[in-house]
Amino acid sequence: MKEKEHQIVVVEDDPSIRFGLEEVLRAEGFQVESCEDGSKAVECIGTVLPDLVILDVMLPGQSGYQIAETLRSGGCRIPILMLTAKGEEMDKVVGLNSGADDYVTKPFGLNELLARVRALLRRAEGWGGKGEVSPPREESFTIGGAKIDRVNYEVERAGEKIPLTPRELEVVCFLHRHRGEVLSRDRILEEVWGVRYFGTTRTLDQCVAQVRKKIGDHGRTPEHLLTVHGVGYKLVG
Repeated sequence: MKEKEHQIVVVEDDPSIRFGLEEVLRAEGFQVESCEDGSKAVECIGTVLPDLVILDVMLPGQSGYQIAETLRSGGCRIPILMLTAKGEEMDKVVGLNSGADDYVTKPFGLNELLARVRALLRRAEGWGGKGEVSPPREESFTIGGAKIDRVNYEVERAGEKIPLTPRELEVVCFLHRHRGEVLSRDRILEEVWGVRYFGTTRTLDQCVAQVRKKIGDHGRTPEHLLTVHGVGYKLVG
């Protein structure tokens, strides 16, 4: 079955991989634009305004990490699926912390890649398309002295506005919806990353660490986003 016509930008310098991705994605009904130079990727993405970006890590000009950080620091919410030839867990964590929403390690199976593409697009549509959020019933809420702005993907704290990545926002919103309840790592991963997530809980732990830092709850003894050892996390206060 053909997909509805979503627009995807592929940023990949290896011509065999780039052409292969273009062919497979177009066969699935996606519109595809591509870029092979990291230094031109942000401009390309800003011009096309795709529904999703498939972003290689090792690129000439700028790395995928740098591109993701630039996009997120500029307020871009378009979902990013990162491609990496590196198998080390910390490399994947760096990619997610730089702003990527998911990753696939080379060599990857096309069925897995397409499943992750579809999952990110479904989640983006829930945000209102192009990675943006439809105005929710509750546009903001507070955690301690931090205000979580769901519409603008920001934490407002001590007069400062700190951007949240889409994944960080999803995690903190899920915890907020279940405030006071102990949530297992597996449950959070299934809800936020999806049932097809193949990674480890380390990814979630790194995401929570970033959220804590942004809401000012990252000391030795967090007061609001608590770790329940051997289980998961609990949001209080």
